[in-house]
This record gives sequence, C-alpha cells and structure tokens, in this order.
Amino acid sequence: MILLLALTLVAYLIAAASVMAWVSVGEENSRRPAYRSAAQFLGAFAVLAHAAIHAIAWHVSGGPDLHFFSALSLVALGVAALTAVASWRQQLQTLGIVAYPLAAVTLLLYHFCDSAQVEKLDWQLQLHVWFALPAYIILSLAALLASMLWFQERALRQKQIRGWLRTLPPLTQLEQLLFRCIATGFVLLTLAMVTGILFVHNLLTQHLWHKTVLTALSWLVFGWLLFGRWRYGWRGPRAVKFTLAAMALLLLAFFGSKFVLELILHRGD
Repeated sequence: MILLLALTLVAYLIAAASVMAWVSVGEENSRRPAYRSAAQFLGAFAVLAHAAIHAIAWHVSGGPDLHFFSALSLVALGVAALTAVASWRQQLQTLGIVAYPLAAVTLLLYHFCDSAQVEKLDWQLQLHVWFALPAYIILSLAALLASMLWFQERALRQKQIRGWLRTLPPLTQLEQLLFRCIATGFVLLTLAMVTGILFVHNLLTQHLWHKTVLTALSWLVFGWLLFGRWRYGWRGPRAVKFTLAAMALLLLAFFGSKFVLELILHRGD
C-alpha cells in the first residue's frame, strides 16, 4: 500500500507540474504536446491508483469509510477524475494545477490521519451517500470553473489575456459548462436531500440540524441561480458570486459539520 501511495502522489505532482509546463511554454514550442500528453497520462494513472487505494481499504475494512478525511479524499478524487476526463475532451487541463495537488494532499491526510472505525450503513443510507458524494464532487468542480471564469472575465476587461488564461476555453463555452455542472449537481443534491429526509431517522436530533439547515440554504442559492439564469439570463460576476457562496455553504454543511463532530467532539454524525 505504501508503494502504491507513493506512486500515486508522485504521479499527481508530476501531472500538475506537466500542466504548468504546458501552460507556460508558447504554442510554437515543440515540447508542448509532450507536456500535455504527460499530464493526461499521469493524471489518469493517479486517479485510477487513488481509487484503488480506497477500494483496497474498503475491502479490508468490510465497507466504505466515509469519515472526515476519507470523504475529503473521495471528493478530491472525484474532482481529479472529472479533470482528467475533461482534459481529453476540452481545454480544461488547466484545472489540473489545482485539482491534482489537492487530491494528493487529501490522499496523504486520509492515509495517515484517518483512524476511525468503519460504520456499517444500510442500503437506504448508502443510497443517500451515493447521491450526496457525486453532488459535492460536481458542485466542487463548478466552484473551480466559477473561479476560472472570474479570472478570465477580469483579464478580458483589463485586456491582459496571457499565461494560463490563454489555455482556457472561450468565455461563453466555460460559462455553459459551469451551468451544466450546477444543474447536474443541483439534481443530485436534491435527490440526496430527499433520501436524507426519508431515510435518516430523527434528522434534527442526531447533531445534524446544522448540516440540514446549511445544505438547504446552499440548495436554495443554487436553485435561485439556475432560475435566474433561465428567467433573466444571469451570467458573469453574478453567477460566480452565487456559485461560490452556495459552495461555501455546502462545504460548511458537510465538511464543517464532520470536522466539528468527528475531530473536535469525537462523535459520529
């Protein structure tokens, strides 16, 4: 396991470095395609190895581990996986500069810091979890895209498009991708909330009221943004602000509550 962990971390970091090299060199540089190919290959390898580490750990423990550091690693893995896939289809390889090192750090924390006992979940709670995790992953990617959109719009206004900004898709394409991610994540988050209400007993008495309220607020902000996009054509800075605000609420709901309950109060949620 240690060898696989080391290989995964090295692959993530070299993939991120390759993306940075690809971004920094000019289009006429003969090494540019090699940098991109290296980032794509190593990113894909790191994602598969990262997933294998979790799969092996789950097999040994007899079930999925969804405690704080494990959940953090899984969300980062999902974002890295989407980044690896997107880098083959669109000019979104720049995401790897953030996504790959973040996945490496969370994997390291998971391996050395997660010592909690695995709790057995019935099928209803597993269904809730497998709606919630993809929702967090896709909406986290949306937050990264919103940040990129903000930098791109700012650079366009200042007429200073250079460096990594030159590698991004056109503004309208990036904006469309952002709202596709938000819409998909919103549907999954809705399903996660519905299954949580149906299957989590005594929802407001299990130290979950704060998580429930913050998640509902995030859901409302994302929903209002999608409505504003459909009805009023909202875009640009307004879309960025709504996306980041809603994601901040969602992070507080999930990881904030887990951090307090598991690492400070030493309780399960």
